[in-house]
Amino acid sequence: MNSTRTLPLVMGILNVTPDSFYAGSRSNSEKDILVRVEKMISDGMDILDLGGQSTRPGAIYISAEEELNRVLPVLISIRNEFPSLTISIDTFYSEVATSCLREGAHWINDVSGGRMDSNLRNIAAEAQCTYVLMHSRGDSSNMKELANYENVVEEVYAYFQMEIEKLNQLGISKIVLDLGFGFAKNKEHNFDLLRNLERFTKFGYPVLAGVSRKKMIQQTLGTTTEESLNGTTVLHAFALDRGASILRVHDVLEAKQTVELYGALTFRS
Repeated sequence: MNSTRTLPLVMGILNVTPDSFYAGSRSNSEKDILVRVEKMISDGMDILDLGGQSTRPGAIYISAEEELNRVLPVLISIRNEFPSLTISIDTFYSEVATSCLREGAHWINDVSGGRMDSNLRNIAAEAQCTYVLMHSRGDSSNMKELANYENVVEEVYAYFQMEIEKLNQLGISKIVLDLGFGFAKNKEHNFDLLRNLERFTKFGYPVLAGVSRKKMIQQTLGTTTEESLNGTTVLHAFALDRGASILRVHDVLEAKQTVELYGALTFRS
């Protein structure tokens, strides 16, 4: 193996929300937030993904104004305390992205793929920032009903072909692909996509795997969200073996250890 290859990155999740599906990712007080971020950095986090809106099935979306009121003070505090940290803003609102980029955020993580706010991509193009393009359908109220595919791998692949071209036409070249595990996909769809993740690396962009503590694990093992760390680690190892460049995770230390062991197995000096 070529020793100059770089290890995949770990993106840690920080939700300033009262209702995200995994309670361990939620933070509220400024002190609690800064302590949590410091621990994530110590555990090996490469990128922080900051979100102020739950996108789990059944969640009620809040306004851009309320989301901004949640995330902007947190972003400013984190940037002041950890100025070298790369921060991604998990939002589908252009107003939120604009304000956060102005205050030092680096990435836009758009779970809607531009469907919720068409101006968001223009913001990414103007800023020349990294844009995470996720495949999804519908919204939190109806995504379960839209999990209908003749061939999920082919249809998600075709989606990326079309959307990457649109992004390139806007001048966006820093793209990360997220297959959208759990977003308008059932357990079988999720495993089909994970099994074929390597195919999506053919686009030449990093592929992000967001399987941390997802329902596909609980449905398979009969566990709860809180009991899903071991299953998450297994799927992370598989995703890395299939070419994932970024793991988006709730548990940074365990993910970082998985990445390091993967590197020891596959990289050789």
